[in-house]
Amino acid sequence: MGDSADVAVVGAGPAGLATAIAAARAGLATVVCERAAAPPDKACGEGLMPAGVRVLEALGARALVDPEACAPIDGICYVQEDGSRAAGALPAPGGLGIRRTALAAALARRAEACGVELRWGCAAAGFSAGRDVVTLQTDAGELTADVLVAADGLHSRLRHAAGLEDRAAAAARFGMRQHFRVPPWSRGVEVHLARGVEAFVTPAGAGRVGIAFLWEKGRLDGPVSFARLLERFPAVAQRLAGAAADSQPRGAGPLAQAVRTRTADRFALVGDAAGYVDAITGEGLSLALACGQALGAGLPAALAQGASRAALAPYERFAAHEFRRYAVACRTVLALARRPLLRRGALHVLGRHPRLFDRLIALALA
Repeated sequence: MGDSADVAVVGAGPAGLATAIAAARAGLATVVCERAAAPPDKACGEGLMPAGVRVLEALGARALVDPEACAPIDGICYVQEDGSRAAGALPAPGGLGIRRTALAAALARRAEACGVELRWGCAAAGFSAGRDVVTLQTDAGELTADVLVAADGLHSRLRHAAGLEDRAAAAARFGMRQHFRVPPWSRGVEVHLARGVEAFVTPAGAGRVGIAFLWEKGRLDGPVSFARLLERFPAVAQRLAGAAADSQPRGAGPLAQAVRTRTADRFALVGDAAGYVDAITGEGLSLALACGQALGAGLPAALAQGASRAALAPYERFAAHEFRRYAVACRTVLALARRPLLRRGALHVLGRHPRLFDRLIALALA
């Protein structure tokens, strides 16, 4: 095993692998360290929006996705407690419902084809940044690199170690998801709304759907479990009646994570490690892929300038811009979800004017 690289990436999720692919394609020797023995499965809504599909194509990984583990998404449909609906179409090229493990596996195959060294079962313990290199401590020994990329998720240990965390002002929200073996009954994502909780139904293959719940701490009575959450959505429960589970329930949270900055000398955060608002708009995967691609592609220029924080400023600006757009959409939808009367009125209008809804979706996901 080599002990040095141009770029060391911690985390073999979509963000880390997108960064590694872009860096390797730019000519950099890149190593990815992942504590799991295979592409990790995490709680995720698994809807890839149009921008994310375009990045997946640009990275050369779209054709490598297992067709049995994905399904096209044409639109988004909000379903209220009384069964009323407001549906809007996604802009071209449409979206993709995809098992997170299948997405990561495709990206891993593409990364290897690009010359990235993937070190599975290699957990990062910490790092130290010197003037010329960063030294990453792993349970397999030390790895030195010219720049370290932390793509280690929502509760990033490396973000904490680098002192880049900030306090998230948003209320604590949590998520949980599970898959079922049943043919999707829609070519879109369904968002079912109830007081204090939302349910997301995403096609994830010809014979699979993913069900994800999001809720705010303190707004639900009693213990929280997947079965109890499903009881709040009888229309969804009826669709799943008799269907076999295709995964175990997985949870995540608190979802809101804030950072002071995404970069430091010879160090960058990407993906959920770089800050997160909420999963309610389904943009997390697309944001991770876009920022990973931008970071990896920009690393040669940054390294030529010493990989200082100033040299990494183009990535910081790109990521901040993308995050602001995502954050505005998230906070707008969250504000509606927390105010049932306002939400019902807004969705009633959008239900009567689907072209207006299409334009709003295109604007939010541009």
